Amino acid sequence: MFRDVSSCNTYNYGDALYWDARYVQEAGSFDWYQRYSALRPFVRKYAPTSSRILMVGCGNAVMSEDMVKDGYEEIMNIDISSVAIDMMRRKYEHIPQLKYMQMDVRDMSFFPDDSFDTVIDKGTLDSLMCGTDAPISASQMLGEVSRLLRPGGVYMLITYGDPNVRMPYLGRPVYNWWIELYVIPRPGFEGSASSSMKSYLEPIPMTEKGLLPADFVLEDPDCHFIYVCKKMDDVLTSIPSID
Repeated sequence: MFRDVSSCNTYNYGDALYWDARYVQEAGSFDWYQRYSALRPFVRKYAPTSSRILMVGCGNAVMSEDMVKDGYEEIMNIDISSVAIDMMRRKYEHIPQLKYMQMDVRDMSFFPDDSFDTVIDKGTLDSLMCGTDAPISASQMLGEVSRLLRPGGVYMLITYGDPNVRMPYLGRPVYNWWIELYVIPRPGFEGSASSSMKSYLEPIPMTEKGLLPADFVLEDPDCHFIYVCKKMDDVLTSIPSID
């Protein structure tokens, strides 16, 4: 398993110093990849509003705020950048459903095992995959996510990484995850006349090795992938095929 260079540049997105400097310069809000309005069907399907939710790599996004407006009751937001966390604490100090803590996703030992029903990751694993020691960092993060999820809980990963580069990490049996895959076009993408949002809400069948079928065609080559990883009670011995 190697560093994912497919969508990386010269910045070290796994470095707190990079993000601190960026958030000092960018005082507004920014949602990576997708806004909550596009992700809402997936979030509502897999995370009841009563779920205890962990938002990893929250940055200065408004997704958690939008989720509270939609009825979600408890969202813990963490980020490696103390600048972002201080900013967001001040912004949302009047919203009790939102909590913010500075924390590295590779070490979330502050939280005990089985602390959360849902973990949402919008680009954070991607950031680590662009950093130094990417395989180690990714394994550390995913191990922590698995530890923190209660049995039956869900890790929802929104990423640029297709199954070729993400399933070698997500599909490890030690995590006890049953994985469903969705594909959602990037914001503003105009597909063919035959495409519809309904099709995006259907899981994509994966092969026994956890890859896309050979005949599957991505209508939007710059789409985002959503991996819904449900923590099972029993250890899986192989990557599940959703055929």
